[in-house]
Amino acid sequence: MGTRQIEFQIAADPPSRLDKALSRDVPADENLSRTRLAKLIDEGAVLIDGVPASDPKAKVVGGASVAITVPEAEVSHIGPEDIPLDIVFEDDDLIVINKPAGMVVHPAPGSPSGTLVNALLHHCGDHLSGVGGVKRPGIVHRIDKETSGLLVVAKSDAAHHGLASQFEAHTVERYYRAICYGVPDANDPRLRGVKGVSFEPGNIMRLTTQLARHKTDRQRQAVLFHGGRHAVTRARVVETFGSPAGLALIECWLETGRTHQIRVHMAHAGHGLVGDPVYGGKRKLGAKAFSVTSSEAVRNFPRQALHAAVLGFEHPVTGKNMRFEAGLPHDMQKLIDQLRAPLT
Repeated sequence: MGTRQIEFQIAADPPSRLDKALSRDVPADENLSRTRLAKLIDEGAVLIDGVPASDPKAKVVGGASVAITVPEAEVSHIGPEDIPLDIVFEDDDLIVINKPAGMVVHPAPGSPSGTLVNALLHHCGDHLSGVGGVKRPGIVHRIDKETSGLLVVAKSDAAHHGLASQFEAHTVERYYRAICYGVPDANDPRLRGVKGVSFEPGNIMRLTTQLARHKTDRQRQAVLFHGGRHAVTRARVVETFGSPAGLALIECWLETGRTHQIRVHMAHAGHGLVGDPVYGGKRKLGAKAFSVTSSEAVRNFPRQALHAAVLGFEHPVTGKNMRFEAGLPHDMQKLIDQLRAPLT
């Protein structure tokens, strides 16, 4: 396996940890993340003043000479699979996919194959320059298996590093469309009593909580107000259904991006998503408000009615502003059409 050598000096006033100092001072065009540098330290590939470093937490002084031996990217252990992809955009550094509901993003014990990563390994072939030292797609964010919509994936270390920084800084634009029970409204007295729920001008509901893994059900996320990770979701009503209204098409956008964030936040507000098997449940709709056909369509909807509709970011290599939109998938559009039908 071939290698390349990187040499530089630690600048003045370095951070207290070696991995942080290396991350700050390594040439930017090398696109080595702090995680990748820590792994290289662990592999004995980092020399400080000619001595192999072994601890990423070690101290380092300004002026120290650094030599890093970076091996060529390895072939991923994940196998390529010829699975069709709905490609919205692609260049040498990244690819934007409109993911169908039912596809897992990354292989896991319960889903070892048939994933987006398997499909991308086949599609990209030799055009992956190596992410984190392995020839694989760089997954910088995910959407749930049964959520459809837009996802950006890095094909190069440079793109992976740049996209990850944007997601970490919460500068990526992400809008979702969802169908929820009830109609979120600032005039609803019940919502005024729900902790973490507030309203902004334009009848925009803002949900601000902490989120963490549920104490007893490891497949769920739980709303907290102490501990956990800060999470902010905004939602506005696009269209209502029923007479009187009992369902709504909503647009949600994320200030943060936590696991199941929209699903758990909407359930916390009392407006769980149609079809959500974990948080939304199945609610009985008013017999006078909806037709039998509409009620059955809602009751039998097979997944959470959630779609990642808009994705915007700065191209991590060219600096160009990128923005993509994906229309509603067939199953959600069909449900909406049924809900719009006259009550008979």
